[in-house]
Amino acid sequence: MLGSKNKLTERFNGDKAEAPTYPLLALARHRLFIDGKGVTTLVAGAGCPLSCAYCINRELLTRTPKPVSPKELIEKVRVDDLYFRATGGGLTFGGGETLLHMDFYEELRPLCQNWRLTAETCLNVPRETAVRAASVFDAFIIDVKSLDPDIYLRYTGREMGETLGNLEYLIEAVGAQRLTVRVPLIPNFNDEADREKTRRTLEKLGVKDMDLFEYAVKRSTDK
Repeated sequence: MLGSKNKLTERFNGDKAEAPTYPLLALARHRLFIDGKGVTTLVAGAGCPLSCAYCINRELLTRTPKPVSPKELIEKVRVDDLYFRATGGGLTFGGGETLLHMDFYEELRPLCQNWRLTAETCLNVPRETAVRAASVFDAFIIDVKSLDPDIYLRYTGREMGETLGNLEYLIEAVGAQRLTVRVPLIPNFNDEADREKTRRTLEKLGVKDMDLFEYAVKRSTDK
């Protein structure tokens, strides 16, 4: 679908071409209905365009990643092949910003056609990246933070860029039924009224599956 068998054989036999690698930070197995449908393995990778004030993965993202090829990742996770196929689950990629590594996923996809691939993403990427992702991933978990540009900038340290446009594109290209959109209440950055505006905008766009929740912020006195 995304490359001929001959090209894949060349890459994995160590010939002239080399497979793209993924900056692997961690694997979490046997996650049931947490990161998408069925039993999943969460694959965490390095790199993110945002600098969120309450990033839960800040410590993880400071680790030195281990580069793995598509074939090497398959070898690490194939032990759960039966669980994936029996439950309709598979691999969920997070981090970090998942969509920074599209070359890798395009090589990985033909090797795991029976597994569901899910991307956790903020969608703050170029449109071309979103287009490529639509042809690779079966589902998307999207953390929009807030659709208010000022709140978004204050919280993430970056302009929204093509975030909303990419969301509209995915709704059109793959269907709203393949998207889960996270709409957080972020202490000190937005309030219920701000979040409700974001929720209503998403509803008008056709988003039906929304995860409304509140960020749990660790205080300095917490242990």
